[in-house]
Amino acid sequence: MKRLAVLLLAIAAVFYIVPAASATSTPTLTAIRTGRHTGFDRVVLDLNGNRPEFFVNEVDQLYDCGPGNPVSVPGNGFLEVRLAPAAAHDDAGNPTYTGPRNFPTPALANVRGVALTCDFEANLTVGLGYANANSWHRVFLLDNPTRVVIDIGL
Repeated sequence: MKRLAVLLLAIAAVFYIVPAASATSTPTLTAIRTGRHTGFDRVVLDLNGNRPEFFVNEVDQLYDCGPGNPVSVPGNGFLEVRLAPAAAHDDAGNPTYTGPRNFPTPALANVRGVALTCDFEANLTVGLGYANANSWHRVFLLDNPTRVVIDIGL
């Protein structure tokens, strides 16, 4: 009888704890900021919520994740940064990022444009175009508040 009580208690604990842990909301994009620094340009993605994972790829062309159409961003080199899980809308479908989805960056030395290329099924992708295709890049996370920082060398 004691074993049955322990087993039932363990099962109840799983059903009580697991939904609470998996109810974490998807981080949402709230702003995209840009800045020029000595030796590099910076693009910052401001997020509400937990840290997402990020995946970085140098690509020949940026594409819209839905229909797969090319996304026009000026530059000779392109960087694609995908965040997962992340979104630019809340659970009700309302946008959390209301800025431009594709914009030039004339105040920056190397980065020529930024585009939000995907916001689908908790995958959020931002693409950057830059003039010097041989530029270095680094991507990292900061907390309080959550930010994804993308640096592109000059």
